[in-house]
Amino acid sequence: MKRSYNIIKAFNFFIYGALSVYSTFFALYLQKIGWSTLEIGTLMAGGPIVSIIANPLWGYLSDRFRNIRMVILIMMAGATIIMQIVFLAQSYTVIYTAMLFFFFFQMPMFSQSNSLILNAIEGTNYKFGSFRLWGSMGWAVLAAASGPVIGQIGIERLWILYTAMMLMSILFAFGLPKGESKVEVKAEKTNYRSIFANRAFLLFLLLGLVLSVPNSMNQTFIALYIAELGGQADMIGWAAFFSSIFEIPVFLLLDRYLKRNTKTMLFCMIFVSLLFTLRWALMAGAGSGLQIIFVQLFHCVTFGCFYYIGTQLTALLVPAQYRASGQAVYALIYGGVSGMAAGVIGGWLFQNMGAQSMYISGAIMALVGVAGFAALYAMVRRTGVTAEGASAG
Repeated sequence: MKRSYNIIKAFNFFIYGALSVYSTFFALYLQKIGWSTLEIGTLMAGGPIVSIIANPLWGYLSDRFRNIRMVILIMMAGATIIMQIVFLAQSYTVIYTAMLFFFFFQMPMFSQSNSLILNAIEGTNYKFGSFRLWGSMGWAVLAAASGPVIGQIGIERLWILYTAMMLMSILFAFGLPKGESKVEVKAEKTNYRSIFANRAFLLFLLLGLVLSVPNSMNQTFIALYIAELGGQADMIGWAAFFSSIFEIPVFLLLDRYLKRNTKTMLFCMIFVSLLFTLRWALMAGAGSGLQIIFVQLFHCVTFGCFYYIGTQLTALLVPAQYRASGQAVYALIYGGVSGMAAGVIGGWLFQNMGAQSMYISGAIMALVGVAGFAALYAMVRRTGVTAEGASAG
């Protein structure tokens, strides 16, 4: 069984690495073949839209067949094959259409791998962060290492790096456990509305959206902000590297010290919201690209804690047999709905009122998160009930 856990770590390293190479360099590839910035932005906006359908659908299939490994293999195979079409095509219409299908397979990949990890370690002494940190390591190391390689072979050969890493990920995926929940499920009619039966989970999703929108705005527009303040392209790469690599100690600390109960985690989310408020306020006041890199170090604590605690809370607040669907809904909030809102709200603020106003609005939203999580903490402490009717700890 230990071998299976090691395979999960290796799989996380390569799948996160493959997607980091895509995320970091694909826009440069499109620019190289003649796409305008507006065309690239329009294409990337398609991902969050597709995820509204893709995340719940793949989550449902994982729960329905109780085999997350099979679902992940299908998603990876689909994403890899479709990207070959994208790299071969020259037509805007063909690339745009193919990318929508790529997003359908790619967007839910992280939420489903999280569900597989949580189910695999259920009832053991293993911690989620000790597996997830390998994803952060792969994201940082392989993105940084790919830069010099692309400089030698040319951005037009990006497909070689991406395909090689995806094939390595698929190879390790065959050795993954099935990822079915160890909780015995009674033979009864499936009712997915029970996922949303708990008011605490619905409020948690709403507050997660409030925190996710400014984070998505930052992710979308930070490169433009660095350039506006006179920063160079290499600063963008180093900012991504450092923000990811320092997630590793954060996950290890959370694994060691965070208590696995609803009240403790909600209290931590109040603190995370406060840190988000400070982060966006500092971004609004930044005067150079170098200052932004230092502020970006907050990412490992703010988003790292938000991602880790949110994943664990979802597992606590959703019935075990619907865990993959619950993680898909959570991913839909922080990776889908927030991305669409960030594109519209952040784009308008950046263009009409400046980047500082965009980040000030993010700080205000984070303050709303502070108040909201404080209220949710008080509610759960008073009722002492989770989604499954168990004690909140």
